[in-house]
Amino acid sequence: MAAAGRANARKLAEMAVEETGYGNAKDKYVKNLLAADWLARRMRGIKTVGLLRELPDEKMVEIGVPMGVVAAILPTTNPTSTAIYKILVSLKAGNAIVISPHPRAHRCTCYTAALLSQAAVEAGAPADLIQCVDNATIDATNALMRHERTGVILSTGGSGIVKAAYSSGKPAFGVGPGNVPVLLDPSADLEDAVAKVVTGKSFDFGTVCSSEQTLVAEEGLRSRVMAALKANHAYIATDAQREALGKLLMMPNWTVNPQCVGQSPQKIAKMAGFEVPPDTSIICAEIQGVGKQHPLSAEKLSPVLSLYFVNGFDAAMDACFALLKFGGMGHTAVIYAKDDVRVRAFAMRMPAMRILVNTPAPQGSTGITTNVFPSMTLGCGAAAGNITSDNVGPQHLINIKRLAYVVRKPEEAFEMPLDYNAAPSTPGAVGPIDRQTVVAAVERYLAARGMAVGQSAPSAQAGGPEGVPPRPTVKAAAVSSIAAEVVEKLLARRGGPESGGGFS
Repeated sequence: MAAAGRANARKLAEMAVEETGYGNAKDKYVKNLLAADWLARRMRGIKTVGLLRELPDEKMVEIGVPMGVVAAILPTTNPTSTAIYKILVSLKAGNAIVISPHPRAHRCTCYTAALLSQAAVEAGAPADLIQCVDNATIDATNALMRHERTGVILSTGGSGIVKAAYSSGKPAFGVGPGNVPVLLDPSADLEDAVAKVVTGKSFDFGTVCSSEQTLVAEEGLRSRVMAALKANHAYIATDAQREALGKLLMMPNWTVNPQCVGQSPQKIAKMAGFEVPPDTSIICAEIQGVGKQHPLSAEKLSPVLSLYFVNGFDAAMDACFALLKFGGMGHTAVIYAKDDVRVRAFAMRMPAMRILVNTPAPQGSTGITTNVFPSMTLGCGAAAGNITSDNVGPQHLINIKRLAYVVRKPEEAFEMPLDYNAAPSTPGAVGPIDRQTVVAAVERYLAARGMAVGQSAPSAQAGGPEGVPPRPTVKAAAVSSIAAEVVEKLLARRGGPESGGGFS
C-alpha cells in the first residue's frame, strides 16, 4: 500500500488541489510522502497484532487485539495524505477501515482509497478491507460513527465533526484546533529562525493545523526581525491592510473564512483589497494583543503570519500562553533559542503537547524534522477535550490483552491484615503504642545479639572461661533510653501520637 502511495504521490497531490482549491501541489506531494514513505518506514518492526512482548520477571504476556472497523473522517485541507495515513495505521493495527471523505474532496480521497485497496488485495488482504463512502453527507457520517460494527473513530476536521465523534458513544480519536505561537528568543540564530518560520508558514499555504500563527519577539529584535522577514520575501502589511485582513479572514461567528483557507498570499491580498509582489512568500501583520479585539491573533489557515513584539522573556511567555488559550489549547508551540534553560522554561509553561525547538512547525509536529511519531492526527490532550496528547499511530488502534500468572498470595500484597476481625477500627491504626512493650522488644533484640541487661556496666575482668570474651551487659537505664528513642522516632514517622497512627 505504501508503495502505491509513493508511486502516485504527485498525481494525488495535483488531484487534491484541483478538486478542493486548497494549498499547492508541491507541498501536498511532501505530505503524501510523509504518510507513504516516512510513516511506513517508522512503522516497520512495531508489533501490533498477536504476541507483543513477554515479561518473564513479571510473569506477564502482552497480546495485541485489533479494535475492528475504523470509521475514518477526513478533512478537505489534507484529503489524500490523511487518507494514506489513516489506511496504513488502521491496517497495520489489524483493522478494517471505512473512510468518510469531505464532500469537497470526495473524488481525490476515494481515488486514494481505491489505489491502496487494490494494492492490499494484490498482497493478499481480504476484499473490501478498505472502503470509501460514495456520497458522504452529515447524516451518513453520523450513521457510520454510530454503527454497531464500528470499533473506533479516527476523526480529523473542524470542531463540529470532532464533537460529533466524541458524542457518538464510540471510542474516538479527535483533535483540537491549532493556534501555534512561535517565541523567538534573543539567544537564537535570528536569521535562520525567521527563514524557518517563513518556510513553515508558507507550507501548503498554511493549511496544516500546526502551522505558525503568531511570531512573538522582544522589542529589541524588531529591526532585525523585519529585515529578515523581508529578506525571505515576506510582505509587511500596513495598519489599514491589517484591518482589512482581519475582516476578511475571520467570519462573524469567529470561524475562518473558507474562501481564504489555503490560498496564495497574492490571492488573499487581492481579496483584502491590496496587491503584493509576485514573489511574496507570506503576509505579515503586526498585532497589539490577543483576543477578539485582535482578529489576527486567531488561527488563520492561510499564509498570513501575525507579529507580536513585547518587552522581555516573561512577557513573551505570557503572550504565547495567551495565544494557546485563545484557540490552540494542547496543540503545538515553537521556540527558537540556543539557551536551553529558556527552552525548558518555555516547555514547562506552555499548555501544548508538542513543544518544538528550532524547526518549522508543520514539519516538526508531524515528525518530518523531529522524532515525534509521523502522523496526520495530532492529539491535544484533556485540555482540548481529546483522549490523547500523542501523535496518533497504529499503537492507538489496538487493545492490549494481558496474560498474567500468579506471583503472590493475597496476604503478601498488603501491609494491613486481611482478617476483617483483626483489622483496626481506626483507619491507618494497627494498635495503641505501649512503651513498655517497646522496651521489652528492645531487650529481646539486645539479648538475641549477646548483650545482657544489667544494673552496672561490665568490668574489664568480668567474663567466662579462659579464652572466651566477656559477655557485655547494658545498663537497664540505657535500654530504657534506647527504647524511648525508638518510640519517639516511630511516633514521628507515623505522624505523632495525636495522629491516630500506630505500629506493629
